[in-house]
Amino acid sequence: MQGIRRKIVYVSLYELFAIAASSAGLALLSDSGLGHASVAAVAASAIAVVWNLAYNTLFERWEARQATKGRGVARRIAHALGFEAGLVLMLVPLFAWWLGVSLWQAFVLDLGLIVFFLVYTYVFNLGFDRVFGLPASAAPQPAPGG
Repeated sequence: MQGIRRKIVYVSLYELFAIAASSAGLALLSDSGLGHASVAAVAASAIAVVWNLAYNTLFERWEARQATKGRGVARRIAHALGFEAGLVLMLVPLFAWWLGVSLWQAFVLDLGLIVFFLVYTYVFNLGFDRVFGLPASAAPQPAPGG
């Protein structure tokens, strides 16, 4: 499976499993009901998707004005930290308000989600690629002349 179909299946499955796991984790760690925590998980997912689009647009505009081109380690770290910092600034108040917890508790919940998503993204991608195969951009190329 390749192209836009692969991307739609990927995003749909990724978000479905992520929302289910996040809902359970938020419910357990905040003493909220699963339904109440699920609203927070869906909202967080929607915010993350919109923030990803906005942040990457802004980052790429900034990046285009830089004298040094390319994406070395420092720029990639700055990109990741900027994205996560913005997400924390949006999600912590939301979690505090919606789940009825303190800002500190909401921050700890968000840190838990960050760690979860680091592991989840790795495992999900590994499983997705095993089930659906590698995208054309990552598929091994045959040796020349072979």
